[in-house]
Amino acid sequence: MDAVTTGPGPARSSAVLCQLDDLIEGEATAVDTLLTLDGAAPAMESLILLRRGAEVHAWLNICPHAGRRLDWAPGKFLVKERTLICAVHGASFDTGDGLCVAGPCRGERLRAVAVEVAQGEVRLAG
Repeated sequence: MDAVTTGPGPARSSAVLCQLDDLIEGEATAVDTLLTLDGAAPAMESLILLRRGAEVHAWLNICPHAGRRLDWAPGKFLVKERTLICAVHGASFDTGDGLCVAGPCRGERLRAVAVEVAQGEVRLAG
């Protein structure tokens, strides 16, 4: 699969990440996909996907505090009352915009990745 560099954020392609029906409302899951970040060579990256109705929010699975994954076990995340919690340091992120609302990186954001839902598939937007 080819990835295309698109400015300062993560590069995107039209890769299918999963089916919308595979995502449980209000819960987060991880998927791996090929991305080009900031002009570097394409590499596999872990993404956090979180479903809200027919919409899906996606971020790199990297805590801005320490550069580590947020999941407590592969693909398993702590989500409570519209807040995604880093399992390592307890940083809490708003599930709407990825803003850290509590913890060691308050005011920073998870790095968003544009996705789209079409014909029941969640795809990287491109």
